[in-house]
Amino acid sequence: MPVTVKDIARKAGVSHSTVSRALHGNPLISEDTKQRIQQMAIELGYLPSAAARTLKTNRSHVLGVVLSNIDDPFFSEILQGIEEIIQSSGYSLFIAAAHRDPGREREIVQAMVEHRVDGVIICSTSFSEERSRQFLQFGVPIVVVNNQAVEDFRYSIYHDDIDGSRQVTRHLLELGHRRIAYIGNSASGRSTLDRWTGFRQAMETASLAFPVKYVYEATGGSTEDGVTAAGYFLSLSERPTALVCYNDMMAVGVMKGLQQAGIRVPNDISITGFDNIIFSAYTNPPLTTLDQPKRFIGAEAARLFLELLDTPLNQRSSTHKNVRILKGRLLIRESTAPPAD
Repeated sequence: MPVTVKDIARKAGVSHSTVSRALHGNPLISEDTKQRIQQMAIELGYLPSAAARTLKTNRSHVLGVVLSNIDDPFFSEILQGIEEIIQSSGYSLFIAAAHRDPGREREIVQAMVEHRVDGVIICSTSFSEERSRQFLQFGVPIVVVNNQAVEDFRYSIYHDDIDGSRQVTRHLLELGHRRIAYIGNSASGRSTLDRWTGFRQAMETASLAFPVKYVYEATGGSTEDGVTAAGYFLSLSERPTALVCYNDMMAVGVMKGLQQAGIRVPNDISITGFDNIIFSAYTNPPLTTLDQPKRFIGAEAARLFLELLDTPLNQRSSTHKNVRILKGRLLIRESTAPPAD
């Protein structure tokens, strides 16, 4: 049987209300008594009841986190940032992956609402706006990371993808590249539009045209999509000298596809990624990429959640917004070099 407050009270020879106050650090209890009771609770193996705490505070001290995929290294680093902040505040995480599945999204909303999470951080790039709104309808506050929907959410953390893509493209221009192609991800909504916009702005600023054939829209952002994109560019009679890839996963696939065809990176063609996932420094050659501050993004999302939780409901008006935009930095590695011709 689990040890109860009454068990500690019986052993300590005090009332159970005194034990309860001591365990919660009530200033009405002397320091000696608090330390004696708290030590006794440890020795007896007492564990406070999460259910009882929920009833008393009307909070579960559980934060829901929705990811696209748990095994994606990009989201795992964001999750680390969330966890670093949340744990020190006494919260546990309820993590779920949506996998771009509408049925799974419905299950996630239902499960998190039933478990009375205090709030949800949505990191899934594909989680639908409709499901996100459902959390709000159930009274569950949400913070959205890199929202892909057209409509903005009031509490959001964004990475400035337009600026990041400009940095990447300018780097290739400074190396002397003029035939630069862009590989997008049609499944990623706002991100691919912003990264395309940054690419286009940098090219237009350099007064360079980019033919339609140099813009390839993949159906996803995986390594397999990168391999397919490589095949497309290999089929062109006049190939680009540099490829700006939507993300690192795709860039890895592109490099594999090119290298299998005997094309050398960066001697024959330069490749850039975006995100700086953990193994991008260990590809062959190491990948030039845009480093999103992923752990910091996660930490900022957690801080925003805690601030939101401390904001009285009557102050969370429809006009109140807290949107934070963070910038990344270019990491120049060995997958880019001046063009051969």
